Amino acid sequence: MKRIIKNIIIQLASKPRILFLVDSVGALLTTLSLIVVLRTFHELIGMPLSVLPYLSILSACFCIYSASCFLFLKQNWVPFIRIIGIANLLYCVLTLGLVLVYFPQLTPFGIVYFLGEIMIVGVLVYIELHVATAIKRKSGSL
Repeated sequence: MKRIIKNIIIQLASKPRILFLVDSVGALLTTLSLIVVLRTFHELIGMPLSVLPYLSILSACFCIYSASCFLFLKQNWVPFIRIIGIANLLYCVLTLGLVLVYFPQLTPFGIVYFLGEIMIVGVLVYIELHVATAIKRKSGSL
């Protein structure tokens, strides 16, 4: 698994634009699942309805940011990758905090969904921050 992630980092360091596309699509899927699926089936999840719009707004902002970087950014990738990496990390911390706060209300399916999302986004954060470091190292400006 470590070798696979290392190869992904190497590939994305040479094509950082793709990283923003992946991040944007992931944020879009998160937004849609929060708005459509979790809102519709909130009884099966257990997370209060009042929380879901805030998470969906955050993920929509991340989607717009990453899509904008994908479409318009031509160089100087590192600071923009770090921004989305740190933002995604903070999203994970926020989501984990919400899981802890609302744990008594969450169903097993809700716990699995949110912890799964944290793990997926956490892997993305790891890749993003390591891609930023690899690009910086490659450009010789460490």
